[in-house]
Amino acid sequence: MSTETGLAAGAELRGHPIAPGPKGLPLLGNLPQFGKDPLAFFERLRGHGDMVAWRFGPNPSVYVADPRYIGDLLTETERTFDQPALGIAFRTVMGNGVVVARGADWRRKRSLVQPSVRPRQVRSYAATMTDSAVELAGTWSDGERVDVKRAMAALTQRIAVRTIFGVDTPADVDAMGRAMDVAQREIGKEFAGIGALLPDWVPTPGRARIKRAAAVIDAEVARVVARHRDGGEDRPDLLSRLLTAVDETGAHLTDQEIRDETVTLYIGGHETTSSTLIWAWYLLSRNPRVREALAGELDRVLGDREPGFDDYARLAYTQAVVKETLRLYPTIWLVTGVAKAGATIGGVTMPEGTRVWTSQWATHRDPRWFPDPEEFRPERWDAEHGDDIAEYAWFPFGGGPRVCLGTRFAMVEAVLVLAVLARRFALEVDPGVINPVPSLTLQPDREVMATVRAR
Repeated sequence: MSTETGLAAGAELRGHPIAPGPKGLPLLGNLPQFGKDPLAFFERLRGHGDMVAWRFGPNPSVYVADPRYIGDLLTETERTFDQPALGIAFRTVMGNGVVVARGADWRRKRSLVQPSVRPRQVRSYAATMTDSAVELAGTWSDGERVDVKRAMAALTQRIAVRTIFGVDTPADVDAMGRAMDVAQREIGKEFAGIGALLPDWVPTPGRARIKRAAAVIDAEVARVVARHRDGGEDRPDLLSRLLTAVDETGAHLTDQEIRDETVTLYIGGHETTSSTLIWAWYLLSRNPRVREALAGELDRVLGDREPGFDDYARLAYTQAVVKETLRLYPTIWLVTGVAKAGATIGGVTMPEGTRVWTSQWATHRDPRWFPDPEEFRPERWDAEHGDDIAEYAWFPFGGGPRVCLGTRFAMVEAVLVLAVLARRFALEVDPGVINPVPSLTLQPDREVMATVRAR
């Protein structure tokens, strides 16, 4: 037995042993290496093999890199793998929403939330996505300097408050936006640092900041919920659908559950799409050939009109640009689960309590699954002539029973927003490498300033 992991390091995995990972420190394990640069750490683990033993603090962990084993983890979540106990920063913001809940509680909440984001409902939100992007386009002019990060965050915040809350006042956007920015930073800091091992009761400056941010979020959500209940009229927004949803016993979501699911939907509809659009502009700016191909499709499919929901299927290259952006800069950059009794990966038994990890960042950049992995090449997603992409080699929204409920919403939003703006403008992002910072989503490590160029 491996004294570092409690795992059988010589166990056979379809002919391959579980590889020993980098040596760790007493108690801390590999946490210092992980915390210094989580993305690079997962890439280094991938270099050890397709199944690698390591330690997250004192906890035995296994990293899996092969899509077959990733599929085992994702599809077996809930049956033989549990959601891990996430840090207090994450739980303070997200509560016990569908992303965090387990077992029967998770199944109940998923059944209540899922109808709000089905394709028919996403269709009803498409006009809001397009109209919001058109409003932003009306404020840009040729030669203007824009902060891409700020502009995309403000745009997706506006879409989120309109589709989720059914409101559109500056206070709604600004207060929630500032609080969410704080929350994202603190969640990332706690997860990748020593805070991940501290008991919940230990006070830290970061935990104080996250509590203040959560208080603002709670107050904003409570105010909007009260407004909906007082109004009494039938409204098309997501919050109204949650307020009227009932489970199989006829019970409604409680006020706390409404708060938790609303915040979950807000983050899914704002943070993930904002991050995707920032990285898309960065990549397009550095790849003129792709930018021209994108403009060509938009001219051919849309002409002088704005995109609607039905155009989503027609904008195949625009979809490919978004998918390729998500390959290189996936908004969800890791997945982890805790083995229950009887859990296996690739036929190898995982001892109960073992934490199994995989990383979209490392898998999406593995040359075995994506030739020339550092190249931004949307053509690899062409249905007829693209790469032969293995199942679970690309999983930016997770997969299996706990796949992100907002996947369709996020994809449609990113495609329609990109179509509206790229039909009119190209953004020349300032020279220099921009590196991703892993927090709640992958965020740029500095401002993303660009010059607007009218087409």
